[in-house]
Amino acid sequence: MADAVVIAPGYADHSIEAAMLAPFGVGLTVLDWHNDRARLIAGLADAPIIFVRDTAMDTEVIRACASARGIIRYGVGIDRLDLDRARSQGIKVANIPDYGADIEVADHTMALYLAVQRRIASHDHAVRSGAWGMGQSAPIYRIAGKTLGLVGFGRIARAVKTRFAAFGVTDVLVHDPYLAAGQAEAAGVRAVDLDTLARNADIVSIHAPVADPAKPMIDAGFLGAMRQDAILINTARGAHIDEAALAEALTRGPLFGAGLDVFRTEPPARDNALLGLPNVVLSDHAGWYSEATIASLQRQAGEAAVAILGGSAPAHWVNP
Repeated sequence: MADAVVIAPGYADHSIEAAMLAPFGVGLTVLDWHNDRARLIAGLADAPIIFVRDTAMDTEVIRACASARGIIRYGVGIDRLDLDRARSQGIKVANIPDYGADIEVADHTMALYLAVQRRIASHDHAVRSGAWGMGQSAPIYRIAGKTLGLVGFGRIARAVKTRFAAFGVTDVLVHDPYLAAGQAEAAGVRAVDLDTLARNADIVSIHAPVADPAKPMIDAGFLGAMRQDAILINTARGAHIDEAALAEALTRGPLFGAGLDVFRTEPPARDNALLGLPNVVLSDHAGWYSEATIASLQRQAGEAAVAILGGSAPAHWVNP
């Protein structure tokens, strides 16, 4: 049987998946397609299993997967995969929704917030440049007693709530249309509409899927309604935010700052105004990452491939 294919970029090592595929007589090849679409399409023709991270697999790409029995998404999001086309070709698509990233993303959310609120990045730069005694040159506010606003209230958001509680943040507003009546009260939070959250939260942290990439939820209206000296954190999806409007709000007020792990275009363009602002802390879509999450992700991806090759349904089959 032909080799399974990992579409690059993958991970530093794929020995976990390779060992799980070996009993089926299936090897593993990393397809480094160098953003050459023709090379990508040609490289998928014979693969029985395809592992993919963020590469878009539209109708044309999936049509080229002539021998595929399964496509495994390293991670949760499946919006860049044509599930209907895969189904029509008899290709099972599976994702990995639970690989422990809620721990890492929640930690990263807290780290970004602390870096912004305590001015860690700007003070680090100042000290390295020879400055000292900046403590009273710009305001730093106490964390305890602030109001946290969570957009989305799934597993990650709940882990974030727990971390903020350790810092004395106990008043929590939640906007989540999927939160059933009574669930908010049981979780110790207050369910509100998006406008109420914008107007009343000192900290806004986003943990929701994207409904419409063309209509960012955090737009000029939302940002204009936010409280004086509020902080915005996004470790979910870059499409949630109108980045030009955010840059304006951070430059002219009222926002204290922002912590961003995701962008509308990744990597962000060098002329993105957010890159030049001192009150923004940025990271490279790394909130999910740790050695533990990688190992769990690859093991579960291998398990999905084994299930498909063995003729059964993978644990998280998304296009039955």
